[in-house]
Amino acid sequence: MAPGNLTPVTEFILMGVSDRPELQIPLFFVFLVIYGLTVAGNLGIITLTSIDSRLQTPMYFFLRHLAFTDLGYSTAVGPKMLVNFAIDQHTISFNGCATQLTFFSIFIISEIFILSAMAYDCYVAICNPLLYTAVMSQRFCQVLVAIPYLYSVSLSLLTIMKMFLSSFGDCNVIRHFHCDSLPLIALFCSGTHESRLIILIFSAFNLVSSLLIVLVSYILISVAIFRMNSAEGRHKAFSTCGSHLAVIALFCGTLFFTYVQLKSTHFFDTDNMASLFYTLVVPMLNLMIYSLRNKKVKNALQSTWRKCNHTMCIF
Repeated sequence: MAPGNLTPVTEFILMGVSDRPELQIPLFFVFLVIYGLTVAGNLGIITLTSIDSRLQTPMYFFLRHLAFTDLGYSTAVGPKMLVNFAIDQHTISFNGCATQLTFFSIFIISEIFILSAMAYDCYVAICNPLLYTAVMSQRFCQVLVAIPYLYSVSLSLLTIMKMFLSSFGDCNVIRHFHCDSLPLIALFCSGTHESRLIILIFSAFNLVSSLLIVLVSYILISVAIFRMNSAEGRHKAFSTCGSHLAVIALFCGTLFFTYVQLKSTHFFDTDNMASLFYTLVVPMLNLMIYSLRNKKVKNALQSTWRKCNHTMCIF
């Protein structure tokens, strides 16, 4: 169709998670529980690591920002998806779609590099314990999280402005349950290959560069651990890194599957399942991994709970 005959797109239709009506209500309650746990848990981690004096270390500073980004990208997607389930209305406005994708991209990209900063923190703690306090100063930790936020905001705004200033064709149906880059690019009238290539290049760069930092950090950590004479020291070092490695595997594995696979391997069902996993399930699992495996977090939680109960009893 000639550019002059195009009708401006004012809204998009999201195909959703499933096209089976009998699954809408069960899926609504399943994802309501998952999202509710994610919000409550991550807000709890943010609050706990902010107010408890025992959790004022670089590790918990990064954990607080990990919880913030988990909460951010799951909230960019979760509420709208739940509304679509509840009222069976799968439309989203043009501006609403752009806003959702912007915030989703900002928090996803930020989390990738915050996980890299956490790997570097583990490396310094295990390989240079005597210099840890000097190297991982408060100012340096703030820089390590400020850079990902600034980079993610800049990259997201640039790529999404390019996408939404492009011309969309007659079809406004997004083959996804939320506004995401690759399903939107499929609706372009022209320049699809160029836009897809840009998205895939940046996605690959973000994943590869962050994973390279993680890989180098853990190679050096492994060398340092195997040089330890004490079995107790090795166990402590492995337990320190275990939670982080589990989170990296969950998050980056599903992201890699979703964005850096060949064009011919993209299928609606598999992409939907992978996206559901890292947008709603992973933020909940991160919370469980870091809270259930971490004695300091559990002790701080128990102490805060006792204080709250004591305060309530006084009143």
